[in-house]
Amino acid sequence: MKNIIVYSKPNCMQCNFTKKFLDSKDIEYTTYDVYENEEALNHVKELGFQSLPVIEIEGEEPFFGFRPDLLEKLA
Repeated sequence: MKNIIVYSKPNCMQCNFTKKFLDSKDIEYTTYDVYENEEALNHVKELGFQSLPVIEIEGEEPFFGFRPDLLEKLA
């Protein structure tokens, strides 16, 4: 199983859709709230993203937004 990290914020519909999708497929992931974790926010900025969620999958290029097409291959 690959290590998956979801960077999100409260009241973010795409963030919630992403986490619900992963939950529905029983895919384990770690989530960081960028409002509560400044280190996570800085990491997202360093990656060059300005929109959330940002998803990092071990060994793959990070991406942002609710992307079931990219998440589906993890199931």
